[in-house]
Amino acid sequence: MKLNVDGLLVYFPYDYIYPEQFTYMLELKRSLDAKGHCVLEMPSGTGKTVSLLSLIVAYLRTNPVDVTKLVYCSRTVPELEKVIEELKSLMKYYEQELGEQPTILGLALSSRKNLCIHPRVSKEPTGKEVDAGCQGLTASYIRTKHHYDSSVPLCSYFEAFDDNGRDAPIDPGVYNLDDLKDIGQERGWCPYFLARYTIMHANIVVYSYHYLLDPKIAELVSKDLPKTSVVVFDEAHNIDNVCIDSLSVNITRRTLDRGEGNLEYLKGSIERIKEVDENKLKREYQRLVEGLRLANEERETDAQLANPVLPDEILQEAVPGNIRNAEHFLNFLKRFLEYLKTRLRVQHVVQESPPSFLRDVYTKVCIERKPLRFCYERLHSLLRTLELNTAQDLSPLSLIANFATLVSTYGKGFTLIIEPFDDRAPTIPNPVLHFRCMDASVAIKPVFDRFQTVIITSGTLSPLDMYPKILDFRPVTMASFTMTLARTCICPLIVGRGNDQVTMTSKFETRQDIAVIRNYGNLLVDLTSIVPDGIVCFFTSYVYMETIVSKWYEQGIIDNVQKNKLLFIETQDTAETSVALHNYQKACENGRGAVLLSVARGKVSEGIDFDHHYGRAVVMFGVPYVYTQSRMLRARLEFLRDQFQIRENDFLTFDAMRHAAQCVGRAMRGKTDYGIMVFADKRFGRADKRGKLPKWIQEYLKDSVCNLTTDEAVQVSKKFLRQMAQPFKKEDQLGLSLLTLEQLETEEMQKRVERTAHVM
Repeated sequence: MKLNVDGLLVYFPYDYIYPEQFTYMLELKRSLDAKGHCVLEMPSGTGKTVSLLSLIVAYLRTNPVDVTKLVYCSRTVPELEKVIEELKSLMKYYEQELGEQPTILGLALSSRKNLCIHPRVSKEPTGKEVDAGCQGLTASYIRTKHHYDSSVPLCSYFEAFDDNGRDAPIDPGVYNLDDLKDIGQERGWCPYFLARYTIMHANIVVYSYHYLLDPKIAELVSKDLPKTSVVVFDEAHNIDNVCIDSLSVNITRRTLDRGEGNLEYLKGSIERIKEVDENKLKREYQRLVEGLRLANEERETDAQLANPVLPDEILQEAVPGNIRNAEHFLNFLKRFLEYLKTRLRVQHVVQESPPSFLRDVYTKVCIERKPLRFCYERLHSLLRTLELNTAQDLSPLSLIANFATLVSTYGKGFTLIIEPFDDRAPTIPNPVLHFRCMDASVAIKPVFDRFQTVIITSGTLSPLDMYPKILDFRPVTMASFTMTLARTCICPLIVGRGNDQVTMTSKFETRQDIAVIRNYGNLLVDLTSIVPDGIVCFFTSYVYMETIVSKWYEQGIIDNVQKNKLLFIETQDTAETSVALHNYQKACENGRGAVLLSVARGKVSEGIDFDHHYGRAVVMFGVPYVYTQSRMLRARLEFLRDQFQIRENDFLTFDAMRHAAQCVGRAMRGKTDYGIMVFADKRFGRADKRGKLPKWIQEYLKDSVCNLTTDEAVQVSKKFLRQMAQPFKKEDQLGLSLLTLEQLETEEMQKRVERTAHVM
């Protein structure tokens, strides 16, 4: 299908288009024309990805000077693969319509773990070990040693790529991770470094958020992307948390003990290198005296050795003289490490600002702010000089140096909290130092400043005006789209009371109320008796889920559930959850039906689609507020209140409702799908909660279903399921969509005429 989107010819690789896809493209086009940022919310399962790709690829082909590259960021590898498959379909359609393959190069980039084809290194169990194994075969000093001693092993795939791959780029086309590995096997090249090299020449790059938002990785991978790139953050409802985590550091006593061992190891390495080649240390010292920075060669440097985000004025300064000498620098780190040990000897919680922390450091151990700023870079330089890679895990010392650099660089938007106990074991002394970023805009600001258009999009972004506040940017467009349906295939219900009229709620005061727990159980039993196939249930936390399930066992509710369906539970163990999810899907496949008990913000709530028979109903037990007694959360709430005038309750409600919407949205993955969404808490019926749900859920959440009892919810669900059981074809939805699209184009034309007349 060919579309005229505000004067732009767009090739759309399907025979029909939904009205919301067309309006979505219009808003995208306006943002690209204005060279500004935008926030767009579009319902799940309505073709958001293909709409993005179709419009931006058409814009890129029509305006190659204004837009040179599309950088598409998503959260998980399966989501990246979906984007690449949609892009492949689009390119096939271009080839079919134009009679030739368009000269567009697109590829996915992931970690070494997902791209390595070395017979030994690729079999390592963790990504960290794969990274270390790769560096041990590709670092420049390893290759230098091989030149003098041929017995030193090298990676033949990297050597072949280094010799031939840089001069023979891959042909235009779209390549997923498997395609890159196939090219690597065919040509004998390393797929990982091929992808790293190719992204500079590619028109479309698909990779993880962290390649742009984590400054240590972005410095290595994304620093050369042109300003005329368009950046898309898909599934961006949690983007503020990703930004905060990328600049936050947690240090425990174990971290300091291991860091002390790292220092001893480095001292021994320095003594050994003095015996062999003392000139290496002298050359490094001379380079630092001259103020020269060590060049970051992509093939030699791993993400954990990159610089944290630093202002340009700091990067232009020379490394202070008191840490240029290697032995002096290690003694400097030793003093700082000993100081941190004394700070962790606490009996009560301590909270202070970075300037206060720095004053205390200077008072007690005479460490100034300036050398702390360069700790990470100086450690990086030393490790490169010592030619260390796999001999020992140096990440603890690297983490301490990272903390030293961050705490001495940022005075605002960060806080330092020392707790005598870990939240997971509050009775066992285990002090933790949290250096927490409060301001999500610090990590994403370089992205907004550098690229002309940044698109933040997801199916659950309501309320939209919160994101410009917490990310501190001004979008040119903000829009939320509804879902056009030929039949009402969404059935949201708010169940606020049990059959005994006891209020259902997960409030802390009533969490142990037997009547509330029993009513929750009766609701689940009744739903399992009428809903076919799979039911997914979400609780507010693992602790709350364990409490409820244990009470259900005592009350016999679990036995009643298992009479209707099999029962599976998500745990905090990834392997156990994977097995439970696999068996849940298997039970749904063979018609037995199943119930999956899981947790909001858990592994199942993000990235797992329960489409069609995998999720005919989703139940949200309680409002998923974050743990409000967390000191890190309270510090962030204070910052948001003081800096952005966001009230604590507004942010907590916004955060809870976006996660609730994300959970229930797992069941609705397309217009031919259908599902029941049960919000089992009376508080969902309040205007402040309902108003923060996505627009496409709100429009089907009528007043008549906002305070139901269990029996009333069952009756509404029965009626809905009978309606959904009637024959329905894709053509039914198609006819509605095309008709509505024609109306939409007419309305757009009228609006344009009105705007022109107004200007005249």
